[in-house]
Amino acid sequence: MNAPLDTTAYVITPPGIPTLPVAGSDKLFPIHRIYCVGRNYAEHAIEMGHDPNKEPPFFFQKNPDNVITGGTFPYPDKSKDVHYELEMLVAIGKGGVNIPVESAMDHVWGYGVGLDMTRRDLQGEAKKLGRPWEVGKAFEASAPCSALVPASQIGHPTDGKVWLKVNGELRQSGDLNQMIWKVPEMISYLSGLFTLVAGDIIMSGTPAGVGAIVRGDRMEGGVDGVGTLDVTVV
Repeated sequence: MNAPLDTTAYVITPPGIPTLPVAGSDKLFPIHRIYCVGRNYAEHAIEMGHDPNKEPPFFFQKNPDNVITGGTFPYPDKSKDVHYELEMLVAIGKGGVNIPVESAMDHVWGYGVGLDMTRRDLQGEAKKLGRPWEVGKAFEASAPCSALVPASQIGHPTDGKVWLKVNGELRQSGDLNQMIWKVPEMISYLSGLFTLVAGDIIMSGTPAGVGAIVRGDRMEGGVDGVGTLDVTVV
């Protein structure tokens, strides 16, 4: 067990470690990095103007402190076109480098549900200029998430409806079995680019139907067999 942090060694008090709750317990899962896979459902790739048969999925990052769990999403400044993207979270419990696909699932601790909130107008401007996407993706509170559920309780889901309603109207509907890159392949690929460690989170992609929200909207979504998420835009 690690010793308590000696804050007297710092010139300022360091921020706390971002965490996610573990469902049904008082335990917390510390977050190291958040990797997001883009265009991992064919229909979503098409709706965003890309050909999933030509372009393999790619990864970008959100910041760990972008995660929120309080049930509200503060509409961000500097944007007039903020979109929802409902995704399954994959929580890594054991790290590694160049992890084989065959053993990748041994590294998964559990699963959850998250929203990859996106300032689509700012992301679009960045795309046109050939710049990174952080301004559109990695802003404060851009990752509302559910509690995590251990794989020891639910197994490793490969099928299950991925859905989102806005104000009671179904907007997104897909299935985990529609993912272009499956969870073991994502883990194996990522571990060839980065050193994965316990505490990493992978947001596994979103089905078609992404769209804009406004203040007052209620977003209800989930992944069957994993969990649900209920977030109000404020």
